[in-house]
Amino acid sequence: MTVYIDPPTWPGHGRMWSHLVSDASLGELHLFAERLGCPRRAFERDHYDVPAERYADAVALGAVEVDSRELVSRLTAAGLRRRKRG
Repeated sequence: MTVYIDPPTWPGHGRMWSHLVSDASLGELHLFAERLGCPRRAFERDHYDVPAERYADAVALGAVEVDSRELVSRLTAAGLRRRKRG
């Protein structure tokens, strides 16, 4: 069971963001995000949006740094990927 984070390269609301995901369960992800201090409103379908200034904190807590492609691959392999409906 591992939590992954991609680099803060996603712009939004005047800042840059990372995505935080689990390869095991959403429960694990929610617990990690709570320890990190992420508000529940930062959860979107299958990941948490984490502002750039919290990236190092997430890594210090044990999140594994991966690129965005690897993050999506691990999320999909775990069966936790939830795409936007369009």
